[in-house]
Amino acid sequence: MRTYAQTYVKEEILVEQLVRNLDPFRLFLPVAAQMNTRIINYSNIARDTGADYKTIQNYYQILVETNLGFFLEPYSKSVRKVQRLSPKFYFFDMGVKRAIQRKLNTPLEERSSDYGEAFESWFVNECFRLNQYLELDYDFSFLRTKDDAEIDLLIDRPGKPIALVEIKPSSVIDERHVKNLRSFENDFPGASLYCACRVDRAQKIGSVSVLPWSQALEVLF
Repeated sequence: MRTYAQTYVKEEILVEQLVRNLDPFRLFLPVAAQMNTRIINYSNIARDTGADYKTIQNYYQILVETNLGFFLEPYSKSVRKVQRLSPKFYFFDMGVKRAIQRKLNTPLEERSSDYGEAFESWFVNECFRLNQYLELDYDFSFLRTKDDAEIDLLIDRPGKPIALVEIKPSSVIDERHVKNLRSFENDFPGASLYCACRVDRAQKIGSVSVLPWSQALEVLF
């Protein structure tokens, strides 16, 4: 993975002349890796790397065009709560992301923030891959309001109810983990509510189906 990250900069970016000045792009990559699964703040990243706003937007587009990752856009239809409108970005592989951060030799500790990020990133990547492989034409988005109520993944499935999915790395789930899902029930009448996690067996918390991640993927796809 470390070699892949180095080769990416050398061959994909330098040889193809996608970036005129490599130094700001080299600074950008670890910042982008740190922002994996998070809402992109172009202005903050521009300040951290010494590049301008438009350049950072272009850098992200290069990552997409070279298949290093993809955007997850905010939910576009109106709901009663005001939404944040910037996209999230997901690297296609956590090994590459961690290589860029020079963390390959650092173990992923269960219950750490890095572990939670890795689990969410892996699950969202699996959803995108299954959608492409099965040619389902699903549409993916996320929802976060100004007061930081968030749904990790919304899946608009033609001919089926929209699915609202919370992704949790926990093996024990209770009401606290699904409160955001339940808070949006009235905004999405008829929606299917899921918590994809590491529980041993399926359970119900109110209207939320709490499922082992493998079963969640089977139900969704």
